[in-house]
Amino acid sequence: MTGGRFKVFLIKPSHYDDDGYVIQWRRSLIPANSLASVYGLVRHSADARIFGPDIETDVVAIDECNTVVNCQRIARQIKEAGAGLVCLVGVQSNQFPRTGDIARQFRDNNIAVVIGGFHVSGCLSMLPALPDDIQEVLDIGVSLFAGEAEGQMENLLRDAFEGRLRPIYNCLNALPNLDGAQIPILPAENISRQVTDFTSFDAGRGCPFQCSFCTIINVQGRKSRHRTADDVEEIIRANAAQGVTNFFVTDDNFARNRNWESILDRIISLRENEGFKPSLIFQVDTLCHRIPGFIEKVARAGCISVFIGLENINPESLMASKKRQNKIWEYREMLLAWRRAGVITCAGYILGFPTDTPASIARDIETIQRELPIDILEFFLLTPLPGSEDHKSMYMAGVSMDTDMNRYDLEHACADHPTMDRTTLERVYRDAWSLYYTDSHVETLIRRAAVSSLRSQRKLIDDLTLFSGSVRIENVHPLQFGLFRRKVRTQRRHGMPVVNPLLFYPARFGEIVKSAVRWIRLFAHYRGLRRKILADPAVRDYTDLALTPVASEETLQEGFVAEFAAKIPNTHGAPKRIAVG
Repeated sequence: MTGGRFKVFLIKPSHYDDDGYVIQWRRSLIPANSLASVYGLVRHSADARIFGPDIETDVVAIDECNTVVNCQRIARQIKEAGAGLVCLVGVQSNQFPRTGDIARQFRDNNIAVVIGGFHVSGCLSMLPALPDDIQEVLDIGVSLFAGEAEGQMENLLRDAFEGRLRPIYNCLNALPNLDGAQIPILPAENISRQVTDFTSFDAGRGCPFQCSFCTIINVQGRKSRHRTADDVEEIIRANAAQGVTNFFVTDDNFARNRNWESILDRIISLRENEGFKPSLIFQVDTLCHRIPGFIEKVARAGCISVFIGLENINPESLMASKKRQNKIWEYREMLLAWRRAGVITCAGYILGFPTDTPASIARDIETIQRELPIDILEFFLLTPLPGSEDHKSMYMAGVSMDTDMNRYDLEHACADHPTMDRTTLERVYRDAWSLYYTDSHVETLIRRAAVSSLRSQRKLIDDLTLFSGSVRIENVHPLQFGLFRRKVRTQRRHGMPVVNPLLFYPARFGEIVKSAVRWIRLFAHYRGLRRKILADPAVRDYTDLALTPVASEETLQEGFVAEFAAKIPNTHGAPKRIAVG
């Protein structure tokens, strides 16, 4: 080409619900960090005019969780420009069926397509042969990208521009140095399509731990790589320039980022000396309170909430999954440290470990309610995700696993369990939300917040509403939630019939009304409960076991730890004990 345009569409696919409709909202909840990372790289290449001074490169970012993807319109725009590329980015395993359906429409129009993300990367990293779903997209002319795109994007774009895309770009062994790398960023118009106007960035990648259910260590490596304080300052300033000041830091464990202190010091300086007011959400581990000054500096930097990988409170389950870094006797100490700092705690909890039963799960949830001062608890099913050691072991052993990747969303049972059939396991997962978010425990959580120094009790009420209602009302995990569910009648999973409009729209109207009524009732109920609690003259005197500080060598409760100690095999003939420090 001499003169002209090259159009690049970056699409972060959603996935299908159980009825085959795309899970999509007017406003989505969680920002797509992979979309921000790839957009920053492609935008940088476009600004550098890598195709020559006469070629304009247009870059469009689309998050399907909040935007309807019109494949025919996009294909038409690319054809009118004369050249272009569709990149389906950050594709997780549960999103791959939807991704394949999108790719098929573009390939039918002879548009170049590349698919990247954890599903492709995890399968190429861990499996001896490509699974059928990936081979199918290869067979229709789609290119695959495995690994991270820093240092690789210009070559990929040039290959697409020159019409010589390779079938597979395997960059798994070319892990880039993040120091000085191109920053992740999205246009403000993309961020405005989210409920909370949060964007995201990673301050580091990789994880040194060995959790067998994790895909990160096999895609991003076990050697941690980090951005510098200068990089993070550039990210904050670039976003602030377009009015964006809320950030979700997506590091799997920011507490293990070796630059954590310099990064936090820089953010604190921007906040206290230059008037920047970022609100931050971090992901951390259960031992972060042992790092001197860490929690205090995270709070000073503007952290309003942390996500903690609690995973389980059963030592057998933690050991079996190689989650040896989690120390259950330190959970309350850690959670109280975050509470003193005024930060809301959200913990992830995995159901479906081999020793789990419906009764043991119910008992463990009751223990958490009674003894741990967690604000928000969210549940996941243990799933053999492609790219994890668990999946590889089961694949190599020929263990029966679900072949429908759409079900690998941490909400569906995808493999057999020693004590529960798959239907029972899924019922236990859904029951867990109701068991934890009972009215009595929600009242307890609000009372705990009232005697604590949480920075945003209003946010806590919003979070309680969201996390207690999304599974029960919308039948989606809170992390897939958004504001006002969309269902596009014609965008149904490939092979499923498109419903007649005379049947679809009346049924859909009924769904909307029913959902709205239930949300309004839940919203009003929790706010009324908070008003009642705050009007109680004794509200500041509330206390319970979970708010009681633990002694330096005290476990959560002697009987609780002894119960699990009795289950740990004694292979050395010595008395069994659990170390506490």
